This record gives sequence, structure tokens and C-alpha cells, in this order.
Amino acid sequence: MEQCHCGIIMELAGTRSSMAGPRPVVLSGPSGAGKSTLLKKLMKEFDSVFGFSVSHTTRKPRPGEVNGKDYHYVTREAMQAAIDNGEFIESAVFSGNMYGTSKAAVQDVQAKNLICILDIDMQGVRNIKGTDLNPIYISIQPPSMDVLEKRLRDRKTECEESLQKRLHAAEVDMEYSKEPGMFDVIIVNDDLDVAYGQLKESLLEEISVVKKRPESS
Repeated sequence: MEQCHCGIIMELAGTRSSMAGPRPVVLSGPSGAGKSTLLKKLMKEFDSVFGFSVSHTTRKPRPGEVNGKDYHYVTREAMQAAIDNGEFIESAVFSGNMYGTSKAAVQDVQAKNLICILDIDMQGVRNIKGTDLNPIYISIQPPSMDVLEKRLRDRKTECEESLQKRLHAAEVDMEYSKEPGMFDVIIVNDDLDVAYGQLKESLLEEISVVKKRPESS
């Protein structure tokens, strides 16, 4: 097994967001990089520190999904109107459906004295760069495209055409992530335990701030 080459670029200093509450975390990376697994470990260890913003989408709920928990399911007209009204931090179109993060969704998490985690794609990252959210930007990446392809194929959850689209999107995203200042922290997930250690280390300062604050009433 190759040694994990977790590249860490730390630029966490700076003014805090004008939005009240703990500084959010923007987590990005291609499908198959291991974001979900790392997030589950983080939420398990710090169950009273982190919270997810609930995204909006115009797609229909899948079996078992709950409105307001998995997503806020809205019409295209309603979501576009809210975007035009400046109510969204970021939004994107994927496979014909709109997805986005509203300011209210992030504020709901921050109001509970929780660090809001936003799991978004590179288009969303670019959009957030133009806001005053001031999050910690973290990129989770696979050690190589070959490893990423194997992980996606092992899932056996999608057709070849869909898989190729994901691989192409991953290549584009990983190129964008190399731009100077795009991410504060870049973690190459070669070894899960090492990658998790790097993720936790990058957030310890903000975690300690949250733990010292009195909970909002």
C-alpha cells in the first residue's frame, strides 16, 4: 500500500463570516474519494459539534428520503425565484435538476452552535468564493484516477455511461482544485485512518472554539 500523501495547505486565519455562529466547512471531492465515510467518522466522534445544512433540490424524492431531512424538495419555479432573490449561497444544475444551499439552511445549523458542513461540488465551491460565508475549504481526493475508477466500479450502482461521466467530472474537479487558494486543506485519501487524522487535525481549532461557546438558547 502506498503511503498516504496527504497534502495540507493551511490558511485558516482571517476574518469570520458576517453570518453568526461557528465557521462552516465546505467539503468537496469526486464521488468515490471517500467523503461520506470520513464524514460519518467525524460525526460519530464529534456528534454534538457538527451539523449538515439541508440542501434544496428540484428532483423528486427517492424511496425512503424525507423532505426537510434529506433535502428540501421544491419546484423549479420556487427555487429559481429564491435564487433570484439572493436567498442561496450556491446553486448548480446536475442531470437536469437544480441543487443548492440556502443561507437559511446554514444559519439554522449555526444557530445551534454547530459547525455547518456543506458537501458540494466544484461549481458550488466557486459560487461560495463570491460570498461572505468565509468557510474552511477542504478537498478530499483519491490517490489516483485508477483507484477512483476501481472504487466506483466496485459499487456496481450505475451504468457505464454514468460512470464515465463521473470519472470525467472527477478529472475536471481535481484540476480545478490545484488552483492557488481554491482550498485551505487538500487530503489525498489513500489510507482512511491517516486521511481521517488529517481531516480532524484541520478542524481541531474550530472544534475547540465551538466547545467553549455556550449553547444558543
